[in-house]
Amino acid sequence: MDKIRLGLLGCGGMGGTHQAGLAELGDIMDLNVVCDTVPERADLAAARLGARRAVTDYRDMVDDLDAVLIALPHDLHLEAGLFFLNAGKHVLMEKPLANSESACIQLIEAAEKRKLVLMTAYPVRYWPAIRRMKELVDSGYCGEVFQMSIWTEQYTRYEDGHWALSADRLGGGQFFSHGCHYVDLLLWFLGRPVRGVHLGTRLGTPWMEREGTSNATITFASGAMGYHFGTWGARGTRLGYSFHIHGTRCMLEYSLAEGKLTAHTHVVDGQTNPDPATRTVVLLEDDDRSKKTQHETRHFLDCIRTGSRPLTDGPSSLQGLRLIWRLYDAEPQNAIADLSGLGLDEDWRQGRAASGQISRP
Repeated sequence: MDKIRLGLLGCGGMGGTHQAGLAELGDIMDLNVVCDTVPERADLAAARLGARRAVTDYRDMVDDLDAVLIALPHDLHLEAGLFFLNAGKHVLMEKPLANSESACIQLIEAAEKRKLVLMTAYPVRYWPAIRRMKELVDSGYCGEVFQMSIWTEQYTRYEDGHWALSADRLGGGQFFSHGCHYVDLLLWFLGRPVRGVHLGTRLGTPWMEREGTSNATITFASGAMGYHFGTWGARGTRLGYSFHIHGTRCMLEYSLAEGKLTAHTHVVDGQTNPDPATRTVVLLEDDDRSKKTQHETRHFLDCIRTGSRPLTDGPSSLQGLRLIWRLYDAEPQNAIADLSGLGLDEDWRQGRAASGQISRP
């Protein structure tokens, strides 16, 4: 099969972040065309990536590509996604898939009708260390998993007038825009969710219309629990991007800053402070501190070549967003959200994000 002709729509923000990863994929694709409403930004991306054309209107891209990576403001995902899907093009959509359930469903149905690949760009699922963690969990290496915790501490402040300062355009707050990555990860690792709570605040991030700091706790059918703490207000960090999995045999830890996947073992029974008795084994080292988007994009291109369904397809993405919407609905009522029906292996056509699916604590 010839190389896939790929287009990049949106050359700033996450579109800019993707460029380093795209530069590593010349063996499987040709970056034919780039588009940005700022001509200088489009020209710069074209020069960096060796694209044949740079345009400012995405409708001028369509004849030059087989697939497109869409990295636009969230509220524009539906319009642009439908345009390319209806033109018979495969779509890799920057997260989130869309800002509403109805918009997500329209994109999913358009892709299914034309048998096209629609994938959400959740890069963390494709990081080598995270894939290795999943293999270890599935193999029973950790024993029975009872807790997964994820911390993402960063400082994100957009300039005045930026689209992401609008909760309507962003789709919510930090939890929706950034936490969707880690809700997806918790569902992938831990299975079917049962109930959960979310608490968020603007304190420390007054530029946000909704929460800039978020805490979410979810219980799963297995009895395991998942937790995500995320903030866009960190003025300093120790954990950075950290992932912990506690099982009955060991604890797994991945630190993006350190680039190490580590197993912690040999906690002594009855010892309240286990640190002196804990041993560590480094299972994987990775010196790439970037967002490693090349792995997800390669997966997308491989799915096009083989006709496979992507791991982060439209239905699984919708299930994760539905979970966030249910937690959002429950929060102002001081209620525990019913998350039943939102597992990645459950029928996405039956789930709904509507209010009212909550129970009092």
